Amino acid sequence: MMKFDIFAEIRGIKYQPFLCKKLNVFDFDNIDWLLQKEASFLLKVNGGQVAVSWWVSPKRTRSYPYARVYDTLSFTGKRVTIIPVLKDEGKDGDRDFLQWDTVSLMSLLGVYVIISYYSDASRNPRFRNKITEQRFDVNHVKNEIIKLLSYQSDALHWNLSQLDNIDEINKRALDNYRVISQRLGVEMHSWDSAEKRIKQILKGKETFMNLSRRLAEKAQKIERVTIQPKEHLTGIKATLTVKNYLGGFYYFTCDEVEIHGDDLYLIEGKHSKGKELPSLEDIKDGLLRMILFSNLENVEIEGKHYNPIPILNLTTAKKIDIARLINSELVNSLIKEAKTNGFKLMINKKIVC
Repeated sequence: MMKFDIFAEIRGIKYQPFLCKKLNVFDFDNIDWLLQKEASFLLKVNGGQVAVSWWVSPKRTRSYPYARVYDTLSFTGKRVTIIPVLKDEGKDGDRDFLQWDTVSLMSLLGVYVIISYYSDASRNPRFRNKITEQRFDVNHVKNEIIKLLSYQSDALHWNLSQLDNIDEINKRALDNYRVISQRLGVEMHSWDSAEKRIKQILKGKETFMNLSRRLAEKAQKIERVTIQPKEHLTGIKATLTVKNYLGGFYYFTCDEVEIHGDDLYLIEGKHSKGKELPSLEDIKDGLLRMILFSNLENVEIEGKHYNPIPILNLTTAKKIDIARLINSELVNSLIKEAKTNGFKLMINKKIVC
């Protein structure tokens, strides 16, 4: 299979979103239930406001965390996202660990990360060794938000300082899972393997970064040769390695790439089987990629430089009237966002702007 390995740089992010939902405003005392029910919101704290989103799992493919973060990007104040350092659903479920690449991506977007942990859960009634309704340690989250209010530096430095405390957060996470396991009578994943993974992370940020990068590269290579059914794409996949101004590297895959002379099409695909368009969450997930792709510089393949053309391609198995869709409020907003930020929008392989 033909493949492309693309290298690029990002020096800064400039982007204006148009599809952010209107964020509801809540008091600080409500954060307990907000971190169970409200994906993104504005929080009133000590006379000010912060835009908050939270991740159900540290793995980005679960529960559309990118869409949650996207919804906070129109807020001009501090934007924070809360991510569990790990999530263990029990032996009959999944276990995911935080990766450096997630933290660095949020840093690129100017989003402050609070690395937290789950301290309570309920037993899943359908599986013997699985838990559900996991809940953050609200006191820890509250304390970190209060610290953030008086923090004067940028998101990157805050996020690096969060990693300085990751050893303590990991220990709290495992201790709480031990308590949950005993209280609910649910067997969790191997403590030994979790502790080994955490010991690697505890060696410092560099080890944490290198471990996560190896895993990201492995996932990247797997994804490159595997076309997911929902993607509904026929083009060539590629790896994309992005270097930032600090020398950090970010590893991504492009769903589809095409070379047209000196132009390199970077196509992010979102597909729907039964609806006229993919879900709004899927679209926002794709738009987060457009934020990255539209800020790429010095793009090259095997030493040859190309002009990157980011494209969001929305496809559907259902026959649709594209001319009618173009007049809809959603597609109008998408077209406006594409034109403002310099990427192209395609619907069923037809470029609409």
